[in-house]
Amino acid sequence: MDYSELDKVRRRTTPLQLDVVDSFVNGRLSRREFIQRGTMIGLSMASVSAIIAACGGTTTSSAPAASGKTGGRIRAAVQRPVSVDPVAMQDLGGYGITAQSFEFLTTQNTIGDPGGLAPGLATEWSPNADGTVWTFKLRQGAKWQHDGSPFTSADVVATMERLVAAGNSGLKGVLDKGGAVATDANTVTFTLVGANGNFPYLVSIYNAQTLITPADYVAGTKFNDRPTGTGAWKLVKYDQASGATFDRNPDWWGGKTPLDGTEWIFFDATGPMITAYQGGQVDAIVQFDVLTGASLLDDANFSLIATPAALHRQIWMRCDTGQFAKKEVRQALALSFDRPALITQLFKGRAELGNDHVIWQGYPYFDASIPQRVQDIDKAKSLLSAAGVTNLTADLHVGQLQEIPDLAALLKSQAAQAGITLNPVVESLDTFYGAQWCPAEPADPPCSGASELGVVDYGHRATPDVYLNAALKSKGIWNSSQYSSPEFDAAFTQFQAAVGVDAQKAACTKIETILNEDVPVGLPYFYNYLAGNSNKFTGVFSSALGQMSFSQTSQV
Repeated sequence: MDYSELDKVRRRTTPLQLDVVDSFVNGRLSRREFIQRGTMIGLSMASVSAIIAACGGTTTSSAPAASGKTGGRIRAAVQRPVSVDPVAMQDLGGYGITAQSFEFLTTQNTIGDPGGLAPGLATEWSPNADGTVWTFKLRQGAKWQHDGSPFTSADVVATMERLVAAGNSGLKGVLDKGGAVATDANTVTFTLVGANGNFPYLVSIYNAQTLITPADYVAGTKFNDRPTGTGAWKLVKYDQASGATFDRNPDWWGGKTPLDGTEWIFFDATGPMITAYQGGQVDAIVQFDVLTGASLLDDANFSLIATPAALHRQIWMRCDTGQFAKKEVRQALALSFDRPALITQLFKGRAELGNDHVIWQGYPYFDASIPQRVQDIDKAKSLLSAAGVTNLTADLHVGQLQEIPDLAALLKSQAAQAGITLNPVVESLDTFYGAQWCPAEPADPPCSGASELGVVDYGHRATPDVYLNAALKSKGIWNSSQYSSPEFDAAFTQFQAAVGVDAQKAACTKIETILNEDVPVGLPYFYNYLAGNSNKFTGVFSSALGQMSFSQTSQV
């Protein structure tokens, strides 16, 4: 232990930061947990690295640094976006395209564990003592691409007002109208509805709709209808059917990118992406699944990005009406899942068991003491009998995405053992989200027009706030289950207000217990994020949320 270096950093920390530093030094936080918690409450990566080094550890880059020649372009295969409205988009294809030009206040760090945060359009941030007020210092020198005007706090405030009006997935109930105030041209103060220990994550790359747009941006505008941003790449061409072309932004605050530009090529399925890569038509794949991309896993010419992540599928069941309104029926369906078999058959082991709640094992506040639900056909039958349910037959609505249709077929086979008949109905993502998962009408409560049973995809989040707030909180904006539990809502509020890991874990113990009991969604697994690129390129980074960064990429 190098106490002299440790003390240099400790003297520069706030009391809240000092508590996190000391928790790591004393062994109460792992290295990964320290990076995540430290950067979230405003410790710079330089300070984090210094603390780890003083304790005898090292930080490592999550991808090779760019060290090749300048010039050229990279071609990336991506799921065709359903929407590129920065506020209303809901799919990973849209997340990746819009994030090429627009940026977040905070972004992923590329040193150490990807769960940590790094400066984006904010250079530093800090909370008050109880986490009800957060102050963000903004980057000076960033410019808007469309007219060269400077990025200022007015842009952040206007963006937040649009997000509040839209009931954005991660900010609903966290920030109200007028909660973001421009203290000066380069400072924004957020006064929250209540204490929130994870707020910097809610304005980060991990809450994809919080891209900062110009002050005069109009809600509902598609990215391609007003191409601008502060980021490394300028949109020069967009075709919803085929793809998008970006050129280097010569005025980017981050400096000159090694590449001249990028090409994003749209696909409707991952199989053709793999074929295109093998045929030399693309250089990178934003995301693929094990079943269709098995040949890439051992390809010596492919730089694989394999990231354990909170990615999962939620099997929603309507809790307010229909055949799954009784808890016992939802529990019976969950008891029919053979989770290890799903992981083996769909992911060849590249996934982790899910326990019908959204608290991933990789979160520092996950409680492993909650008993793991296992397949129990006899108990499932008993629950159905007690609920007075016989010959349960239901359509299982799914979108045409990666392994999901195969998951639906396996669920049908497993549920049949318990006397439940599931009829998978597969449709294009173009219609699935709006027709089955979360129809726009009726608007109040949100998603109240959803089908009674279906499977929806959720991308990785470095904290579970979006899952808890959007999908499970009463009247959540993505609550297709129409789940409403005062007990759960109270536990979620407790989690939001918790600042320390111990307090967050106590809240998550309640959350895990409640969701495992109520089963508004079945969640059989969390799976690894798979992406990658030809080893002719270096310096490619991925967020595990559909956003692939090429700002540091170069040809080898």
